[in-house]
Amino acid sequence: MSAPAHVPSYQVRIAEDPADREACFAVRKDVFVVEQRVPEDIEYDAYDAVAVHVLAVREDGVPLGTGRLLHGASAAAKTGGDPAVGSLGRLAVTRAARGLGVGAALVRAVEEAARARGLTAVDLHAQTHALGFYERLGYEAYGPEFPDAGIPHRAMRRAL
Repeated sequence: MSAPAHVPSYQVRIAEDPADREACFAVRKDVFVVEQRVPEDIEYDAYDAVAVHVLAVREDGVPLGTGRLLHGASAAAKTGGDPAVGSLGRLAVTRAARGLGVGAALVRAVEEAARARGLTAVDLHAQTHALGFYERLGYEAYGPEFPDAGIPHRAMRRAL
């Protein structure tokens, strides 16, 4: 048997500076716009300006994934009006980083940001192929399947 391949180390952080935010948008473009063919004009929205963005970067600075947390009025608009519930969205992991635990680390970072803001739960709209991923992280689906950008989704929630 051969030794396992080296898994690069990475860190997840809040994307506070402009370079980190641009890295988040670049990952989203690669995953959603290029891979999944989501129209670019709907991938980026007004919520980006008020969201907490998280970024996973490899030890050499290469971006691996991103996600965002909406809270307050922007989240209430997405979660049915409950200001105590945050909205996790735009979770994207580059093709090369899939299977390394980056997605789970990003979800946990969003949850930590939600807790820090006093939120009691996190909602998300999961692509149906990713339901199992979120279920393993403690999320429960509710409501009917619905299309978003032409992709089937389900609403999910996890209490914090």
